[in-house]
Amino acid sequence: MKHPTILAIESSCDETAAAVYNETEGMLSNVLFSQIDLHKQYGGVVPELASRSHLQKIAPIVKEALEKSGKTLDDIDAIGVTSKPGLPGSLLIGVSFAKALAYAKKLPIIGVNHLEGHAFSSMIEHDVPFPHICLTASGGHSAMYLVKDFGDYEVIGHTIDDAAGEAFDKIAKLINLGYPGGPIVEKLAREANFKDFYNYTRGKKNMINFSFSGLKTAVLYDLVKREAFDLKTKTFLKNDDEQLKKEVASSLLVCIGDIFKNKLKLALKKHPEIKAITFVGGVACNKYLKQQLGDFCQRRNLEFFSPSPQYCTDNAAMIAFVTNYKAKQNKFDDLSLDIF
Repeated sequence: MKHPTILAIESSCDETAAAVYNETEGMLSNVLFSQIDLHKQYGGVVPELASRSHLQKIAPIVKEALEKSGKTLDDIDAIGVTSKPGLPGSLLIGVSFAKALAYAKKLPIIGVNHLEGHAFSSMIEHDVPFPHICLTASGGHSAMYLVKDFGDYEVIGHTIDDAAGEAFDKIAKLINLGYPGGPIVEKLAREANFKDFYNYTRGKKNMINFSFSGLKTAVLYDLVKREAFDLKTKTFLKNDDEQLKKEVASSLLVCIGDIFKNKLKLALKKHPEIKAITFVGGVACNKYLKQQLGDFCQRRNLEFFSPSPQYCTDNAAMIAFVTNYKAKQNKFDDLSLDIF
């Protein structure tokens, strides 16, 4: 396929999304329904509720994406859908819906790795040179990729336990900030002028892989030491101490920024040939972290790219972008496509 028109579907976690893309016309639509309000009361994503919501929303979301693009199913040349990784129930709804459309309209289908979508999301808006390093950070994943070409990449660093976004959410929950934690942490950290009050652990500085479980534990026991948290009842004892919350949030954000920069330093030593760094995933919405990494690159004469917020969080536009180059490479699946 030379310039296919792509319909893409994303349902790997708690966003139901669809997009229409054509390389010559650009991103024609990018529609998303977020389930944040549905899961907020539980402090995190409840898989069964997520699946039910996808089931209710997927048909109207796809319809809206087609309408906004000015296209119909008769104009679509291929369908892309997230098939891995993610919540099984959520993935299954997206893949089943995409396969039904592909069967009904006799269209080719392509299963896309959600993380590959994130890894190439910067390229929707920017002409990023190869090779480059992609740092991806979200609620479920933290990893670094050496990206050599479209679809040609390798993992050079990954999380061995928890992801950065999960650390934001869990620590925000620990001090009763609400869900999702990332935006609230950044707001409070800004009010504290991004000062590092508590110097939380940065982990092993000679290890390129990520680990955030130790950071979460360090924050917990620091709060216990300050008599701000009761381990027996698992209760935050100083809910009215707004200054303490700001200090924890600010120290946490500065710490995670330092961890990202330390890991990139290690990656650059191993791969001095790279020309740019990209920062993607839901955590890339954080303005402080983007500024820190942008300054890091500027000091090293490296180009720095990060997607617009609409392409940072889970979305179907990035799935459409990957589907497009896979279609041009004739990397199609058949109707036996399954989730992983």
